[in-house]
Amino acid sequence: MIKLDFSFSEEQEHFRKMLKDFAKQELLPNYTKWDREGVTPKHLWKKLGELGVNGLRIPFDYGGSSADCVTTGIAAEEIGRGDFNLTYAVMLNALIGEIITNHGSEDQKREWLPMISSGEKIVGIAITEPSAGTDAGGIKTTAVHKENVYILNGEKSGISVATSGDAFIIFAKTNPDLGNRGISAFIVPANLPGVETRGYEDLGNIPISRGSIYLNDVEVSEENLIGLENNGFAQVMNGFDLSRLLIGLQCVGAATQSLDETIEHVKNRHSFGKPLAAYQGVSFPIVTHFAQLEMVKWQAYRGLWLRDQGLKHSKESALVKWLGPKYSQEAIHECLLLNGHYAYTKEMPLEQRLRDVIGLEIGDGTAQANQMVIAKDIIGKEFRSY
Repeated sequence: MIKLDFSFSEEQEHFRKMLKDFAKQELLPNYTKWDREGVTPKHLWKKLGELGVNGLRIPFDYGGSSADCVTTGIAAEEIGRGDFNLTYAVMLNALIGEIITNHGSEDQKREWLPMISSGEKIVGIAITEPSAGTDAGGIKTTAVHKENVYILNGEKSGISVATSGDAFIIFAKTNPDLGNRGISAFIVPANLPGVETRGYEDLGNIPISRGSIYLNDVEVSEENLIGLENNGFAQVMNGFDLSRLLIGLQCVGAATQSLDETIEHVKNRHSFGKPLAAYQGVSFPIVTHFAQLEMVKWQAYRGLWLRDQGLKHSKESALVKWLGPKYSQEAIHECLLLNGHYAYTKEMPLEQRLRDVIGLEIGDGTAQANQMVIAKDIIGKEFRSY
């Protein structure tokens, strides 16, 4: 019996069409607006909550959609076509939703998951530090247990929604002597005494309000600890396999939209009496980028399907995270060139998409970090690369 099906369900196709229309009509026209104004459009996070996008990986009982990973990938791809930065409402909420759903207490789930699903609250995840990025186990932020509270001290850097988030999942060392095995996770509201944030002037992803978080003797209750003490590292590492696949589709969505716009341009723009599309020097690069994006797209959906089946998918996730942003920024760059000097201005969205996508060649694991994951899988742990 042959069991191989690359089709989406009827419900998934309906969901895709709904999001495609929404992205085209409501997101795409204002994509550049938020970048120019330096604004995080919180009202659109709430709108995505109404559409069920924010809570895709959150159970029904807590206001979510209980969607599978493949459906979540559809949302990442389609929202990415309209507004690359709003796809963080898919990717970030899926990662945080899984962490709280799988490891949080009942009180934490009932307090935070409905607000995340609705878009009422934006929650960030804070692991990276000035001296610890790819080596997440090297963080220096500490959480000292004293009576019935934890006291947090340290600095987090490069954190998405740093200046617009209502709360953060902070990873800190509760037992520094244990290395990776001494890390715990805490829900930390942004308005607690001792929490300070500072935004960056980034090249791209401006509406994501990336920045640093400073923790100065921040007291949180024991009830803010997510899961077991010293178990935070394992909680987030599994989640990154999901977010990396969604990032790949987020980038592919933006690049595919750029290709679609460019195809229309080269069909209508004439040079030496012929449409630009008639020249192989124009059509062949478009075909090359289309092929690369299609391969990454379907590898991403395969990885999401594997996750839905409870099967290993770290290798697939790393491959998509490595090549998704890379192929996407190359495609968008080519589109910018094919559209000519006008595309070099801020009157068109291509230059912003290029800036935005480049940021995710770094976030959630660099190319080299993901190649290390793949090498470990296909060559063997005993030949782990450094």
